[in-house]
Amino acid sequence: MKGLLSAITWFAGCFIGLSVKAADTTIVVKDPRLEVLSQKQRVINQKLSMMAGNGLYKGFRIQVISTNKREEAMRIKSEVMSNFPEHKAYTIYQSPNFKVRIGNFIRREEADKLKILLNKFYPQGVYIVEDAVEYNPREDELPVN
Repeated sequence: MKGLLSAITWFAGCFIGLSVKAADTTIVVKDPRLEVLSQKQRVINQKLSMMAGNGLYKGFRIQVISTNKREEAMRIKSEVMSNFPEHKAYTIYQSPNFKVRIGNFIRREEADKLKILLNKFYPQGVYIVEDAVEYNPREDELPVN
């Protein structure tokens, strides 16, 4: 039994850290692999905090139109795609309306820049809306806790 207890203590010391008590001094030796694992878990947690579900991230899109006429929505989407080919356009149906949205932005400031340009083409009003967006963040773009 005593051998099993010392084996468990040794095993825990390898993965958790080693604590040695000599007189009134306690020396803790931390396994350097713990820091690597901790850093990897931090990155995973940051990515998960940004995610909305289904592999999409929490972000913003610009809603150009909301109409109950499908043909009008498709026409506007075509215009948006031809005027702004560098951004993806989406048609969403939320009964009874068809909504045309453009962009995949993580930061609202980025969406504001495109909104200003879109207001010139669609003066009836465009809106920035929160949405789940397609995005692939780089390591340096992750939020810092």
